[in-house]
Amino acid sequence: MAEDTSKIPVTTDKAPSALRPRRPLESLRQEIDQLFDDFGIGTWRSPFRSSFFDIEPFRRAKAAFSGMPAVDITETEKSYKVVAELPGMDEKNIEVKIANGMLTIKGEKHEEKEEEKQDYYVRERSFGSFERTLPVPDGVDLDKVDASFKKGVLTVTLPKTAEAQRAEKKIAVKAE
Repeated sequence: MAEDTSKIPVTTDKAPSALRPRRPLESLRQEIDQLFDDFGIGTWRSPFRSSFFDIEPFRRAKAAFSGMPAVDITETEKSYKVVAELPGMDEKNIEVKIANGMLTIKGEKHEEKEEEKQDYYVRERSFGSFERTLPVPDGVDLDKVDASFKKGVLTVTLPKTAEAQRAEKKIAVKAE
């Protein structure tokens, strides 16, 4: 039986990201908000929550998505593997990119539910996106990076260069 696996293109951007505006404290605030959410406290009680008149008005729309995906990173003799759980996502809505020594996984989710019965009508929509950035280890062959998506699980394989595979050296331990 053939496996249903979709290939996702991985792009490598060698151009500097100097044109992108920087908000160094915004990512810290998002991480702290996520920490409060994870403990069930919610951002409404967080001391770092943004005001109703925040500069970024669409911040509340981002909260509709469940947040950062769970990611497992493993290393084998020949490669590194990054496995991200993206339930309910489609490979068309996922982007994998390597730029400036960082692996970025982006995704966007749109859900719409409509139910009509004799005495009621329900229509729900949820939209959200995520972006997860991880450093790429030294010794990765960037031309051979591969990404696949199957049953809600994204697997990015970062093969090691031949030099990185041979770099291991066993050192004897001497008793004194």
